[in-house]
Amino acid sequence: MDGSGAGDPGLFGPESVTWQLHSDPMMWVAGVRALYLQALHPRAVRGVMQNSDFRKDAWGRLMSIAHFVATTTYGTTEAAERAGARVRKIHRMLSAVDPDTGERYPVDEPGLLLWVHCAEIDSYLHIHRRSGYPLTDAHADRYIREHLVSARLVGLDPEAVPADRAELAAYFEQVRPELAAGADAHEVDDFLLRPPTHPLLVPAREVLWRRVAHLAYASLPPYAHELYGRAAPEPATVTRQLRATGTLLRRVPARLRWQLPPKHILRAVSRLGPGSRPAPYKLGGHLAILDRPGEGGQETGGGSGTWRRPD
Repeated sequence: MDGSGAGDPGLFGPESVTWQLHSDPMMWVAGVRALYLQALHPRAVRGVMQNSDFRKDAWGRLMSIAHFVATTTYGTTEAAERAGARVRKIHRMLSAVDPDTGERYPVDEPGLLLWVHCAEIDSYLHIHRRSGYPLTDAHADRYIREHLVSARLVGLDPEAVPADRAELAAYFEQVRPELAAGADAHEVDDFLLRPPTHPLLVPAREVLWRRVAHLAYASLPPYAHELYGRAAPEPATVTRQLRATGTLLRRVPARLRWQLPPKHILRAVSRLGPGSRPAPYKLGGHLAILDRPGEGGQETGGGSGTWRRPD
């Protein structure tokens, strides 16, 4: 529950890019892409593998991530801050061991938290822009700046986090030498393709989930495909598939989609009134003139600008 904060817009509010973007059904594809990308950082993925029960409770883990994103986006300020405090507390208690050196390190190292944050933000932007969601470059920069707030929630110093597309692209260029697809990453890949599920749900997993996972993987940058060692379709083919998927999912009435757990959007609209309903058109009617949907949407591993890792 969001608590009693009637009229409280939360950390982002109905006027934010985040409020509109996170209501889109392509968030599910974007979330899986983020998991694929995050798994390429050996220290980060080791922290997950050594502390998580996702092998036994795949859907529970995915839903917990969805719940956190929804709470911090659409919940009251109190609910969002409480969710962030809970995540920081859990991370403070966890550590991982490097099997090669025997080093034990905390999972909340700033560098690891930064990688997870940037992989998520990049994936959310990349999938939505490439699937036809109407985001201009200016909207994308604003979205990145808005999520300096979510960076703070997980324990990062906002001053040490990329604040626009150029800084985000420069960050990925800097971090690429640290990335690799070891055994842990390949286990995540296998898990995302075939998450454990009830026998009766296996057909649905094969028909629906595998398509989501394949599309999320295909949308990764070329260097990620090289690291995983698994080919992907041509970029133009992937873009067509993303646009077709986005068009199909967006035809499902929002009120029906929002009935699915965790229902945070419905509670936010009930709290703030019908004028707070998220919708792409609220980003501005000038989009078609200034920037076609999806244009400039290659968020990862390129661009100009500088990024210097904080001392």
